[in-house]
Amino acid sequence: MRLQEGQVAVVTGAASGIGLAMARRFAAEGLKVVLADVEEGALDKAAGELRAEGAQVLARPVDVSERDSVRALAEAAYETFGAVHVLCNNAGVGSGAEGRMWEHEPNDWKWAFAVNVWGVFHGIQAFLPRMLADGGPGHVVNTSSGDGGIAPLPTASVYAVTKSAVVTMTESLYAHLKAEGAAVGASVLFPGPHMLRTGLWESHRNRPERYAKERPRRTPYRSLDQWEKAMKAGGHEVEFTPVEDVAATVVDGIRADRFWMLPDSEHSDRQIRARSQSMLERSNPSYLENFILD
Repeated sequence: MRLQEGQVAVVTGAASGIGLAMARRFAAEGLKVVLADVEEGALDKAAGELRAEGAQVLARPVDVSERDSVRALAEAAYETFGAVHVLCNNAGVGSGAEGRMWEHEPNDWKWAFAVNVWGVFHGIQAFLPRMLADGGPGHVVNTSSGDGGIAPLPTASVYAVTKSAVVTMTESLYAHLKAEGAAVGASVLFPGPHMLRTGLWESHRNRPERYAKERPRRTPYRSLDQWEKAMKAGGHEVEFTPVEDVAATVVDGIRADRFWMLPDSEHSDRQIRARSQSMLERSNPSYLENFILD
């Protein structure tokens, strides 16, 4: 798909991190941008920054876990700009689940699925029929994670399960669009290849009361900065991928109609090979046996 000045891009989770980087990159390409986020203060700040840079911006507070909230976002986007050409279902949360998988609180699962899985589906259902009806080119990008879509991460099992679901949902979407001969493409995004400075570690700041934890959090790390300091104190090096690089991967992937938005990484390639080989050989997943869960 060609990205052209005057087109419209919708990004959820757009107030910070990857979402804001994508919105900023789309604006630099001449697109009008619709920013959606549950955190209103950060959303207003992000919208103000983009407007100051010359972008045409619509900012809407949205809870992607609520179908009506996403439908209202679609109504506002079409009422304001008349069309949507790019949809990035990017909003996501870390679950806050701790301990062994069988010890996780039901609300950890419910909250993560509500945002990470239902949020993606709500975006598809609210926008895609209109994008298809317009008849022109378009593209849907769903944000997954290497923790789930490439190799499951046992230390973050709830999050990994939701992100694996996003991969399968996007594969299904791709197949349906191809069967329809649609001009709208679909991609799944794996940010990386290294850690990213996003608000995912502080997801608890926006956790709704209806999904409140039943037990106090016991993790010693309340933020990414705390975790990074602890890693460095233990002699471990931590690499970060700039969010601007992820945004560039998205733009390049849309232009190339690339389904797998997966940065080059030998580490990721090893994980993919190990998982695939285990399946082909019908052997036990030895690549899951060396994790330290505590």
